[in-house]
Amino acid sequence: MDISASMLDIALRREVEGDLILGDIGDGIPFRPGSFDAAISISAIQWLCNAESSDVNPQGRLSRFFNGMYAGLRRGGRAICQFYPKNEVQRSMISSAAVKAGFGAGILEDNPGTNNAKIYLVLTVGGGAVQGDITSVVMNMRDVNVQDARRRYSVAETKGKSRGNKAWITQKKDQMQRRGKVIKASSKYTGRSRRRVAF
Repeated sequence: MDISASMLDIALRREVEGDLILGDIGDGIPFRPGSFDAAISISAIQWLCNAESSDVNPQGRLSRFFNGMYAGLRRGGRAICQFYPKNEVQRSMISSAAVKAGFGAGILEDNPGTNNAKIYLVLTVGGGAVQGDITSVVMNMRDVNVQDARRRYSVAETKGKSRGNKAWITQKKDQMQRRGKVIKASSKYTGRSRRRVAF
C-alpha cells in the first residue's frame, strides 16, 4: 500500500509478488478484520504527523492507521514499524496512538545517539503469548538489549489510593483525559463517601 502511484509503478516494473494498493494509510487500512498474521511498515508513519493544511489532523490520521492495522491483524499478530521521528513529541504521538488503538507497544532503537539511528515500534495484538508486553518478543534477538523501564509499584506507593476515594478517582480522571476521553469536571462531591440511609 502506497500513496505514490510512481512508486507502485516501479514495483510493477520489478514484478514484485503480492497485491499493490494505491491509498493513503492515514485514511485507514481497507482490509477485513483478522486478515494478516503480521505487518511491516518502513519509513512511512512519521509522515502521518505532518499537516499540509489546517483541516488535516495528525492525531486523527495516526488513529485511523493504527485502528485499521489493529483490526486487520489476527489475535496474537505482530507488527513492526520502522520510522524516523523529527523530535520526541512525534515519537510519543506515534507510540501513544498505537497504544490507544489497543496494541501492546514498545520502542527499539538501533544505533542510539548516532546519525544512523533507526527507531522500531514493535506492536502486538492481544491473545498471543505476549499480551501487551513486548520484552519477550525481542528478548532472544541478536544484539538487542532490553531495557524494561516500567515502574514497579510498592505497597507504600499505593497506600491511600484505595478504589473509590478522591485520590484514586482523580488519578483515573487524569489517566482518561490523557487518553483523549471526555470526562466530567471534579467537584467538592467527587470521592465523598455517601451517607447510608436505612429504608
